[in-house]
Amino acid sequence: MSSAYTGVKPKLSIVEVINMSVGFFGIQFGWDLQRANMGRIYENLGAHPDQVPLLFLAAPLTGLFVQPIIGYMSDRTWHPRWGRRRPYFMIGAILSSIALIFMPHSSTLFMAAGLLWVMDVFGNVSMEPFRAFVTDKLPDSQVNRGFIMQSFMIGLGGSIASALPWIFKNVFNRI
Repeated sequence: MSSAYTGVKPKLSIVEVINMSVGFFGIQFGWDLQRANMGRIYENLGAHPDQVPLLFLAAPLTGLFVQPIIGYMSDRTWHPRWGRRRPYFMIGAILSSIALIFMPHSSTLFMAAGLLWVMDVFGNVSMEPFRAFVTDKLPDSQVNRGFIMQSFMIGLGGSIASALPWIFKNVFNRI
């Protein structure tokens, strides 16, 4: 028995397509913010430069296991109010945001690595259902537009987050 939607999906306006893709801005913003700053956080907490690449293995290893599991689960989950994918968006966004907020305040290397792992796990919990959300919501004629908008949001979020350390130092004279 297939769980795929077989009815007619309404065309969405460009504003609605942007709205359904803006979550990717936040996900990529969080990941690139940690990518741009975690090496420094690790070194400030006493990690040797040759240890830092090992500490960054959390992200790809986490995605390798979490994404297929969450993708499978989100295909088969139904919440009476939020629908099929939105519970994963909410849980992932809240918990990864909490980890991102606490990460720069880590007191030990173990705490920083643990928070990075938590952020990566729940970033993946949000991201994987977001990918499928486009095909859930859009008719075939708009699917490409949805994926293009997701890619745009990923690039925009990553660019702004990666530039933040420079912006804070050079524009706002902080850091």
